[in-house]
Amino acid sequence: MKFSIFQESRTGGRQHNEDRIGYRYTSDALVLVVADGLGGHGHGEVAAEAAVRSIIATFDRKAKPRLADPSEFLAEAMAGAHMAILALSGIRQLDDLPRTTCVVCVVQDGIACWAHAGDSRLYLLRQGKVQMKTRDHTRVQALVDCGQLTEASARTHPSRNILINCLGGDLSPRFEFSPKIQLKRDDVVLLCSDGVWGPLTDDAPLATLSLRDAVRAAPSFLDRVESGAGVNRDNLSMILLTWADDSPVDATQSSQAWTADDFSRTLNTTHTRLHAKEPT
Repeated sequence: MKFSIFQESRTGGRQHNEDRIGYRYTSDALVLVVADGLGGHGHGEVAAEAAVRSIIATFDRKAKPRLADPSEFLAEAMAGAHMAILALSGIRQLDDLPRTTCVVCVVQDGIACWAHAGDSRLYLLRQGKVQMKTRDHTRVQALVDCGQLTEASARTHPSRNILINCLGGDLSPRFEFSPKIQLKRDDVVLLCSDGVWGPLTDDAPLATLSLRDAVRAAPSFLDRVESGAGVNRDNLSMILLTWADDSPVDATQSSQAWTADDFSRTLNTTHTRLHAKEPT
């Protein structure tokens, strides 16, 4: 595998950073994850931290050095992250169950697939265009999906940040999975919290990252987003992968839907070191 990675998490205009990011790789497989803790429910950073640590730990156990089934790994990792949040909240005896969004991507054999819950997004950028992006699990997006609201109206709707799906909390989350996508040389895979995409009026600034050295351009891109978001700006977190391999592997596209109840396992509490940059 040949790739470059940029990652950064910024506090923005908030007192605390409740976002967490991380990645891990072996010679054959790579995992990227972004989690954005829900501050309105309290202890959002606890949920985000637990989710990222759990997913990285699952990858460490399963990638030897390959994942037997990347799609199955995603389902197990997301379910495990949800259970890890619940377990940690029980240990700490928290009154309100912490919650977080989460988006996680796996690359193996040049094939990317991903899963998410909430409104942290993944963008696949290719030759200056948004090839694919995740669908937000929000009340407003549900209105868009059923034709009651336009995309343009959704960007400024007062309920645009109300989630209908996340990790943690009382309800079992539903995870949305992508098809398997063959990456091409110079493709950009970008995972980010809503603090990055929210201030943008459209996806064009993101798409242009694939027309240049995205890893070098990413810091100044974040600078522009942060300065344009105003004094009350949210935490901003992003992991960006530029794919530099051009040895294609045939793959069939597939998609699945799972809930956290589909998996039951004992949580491994092994502590892993996350390669996440501290906010500046």
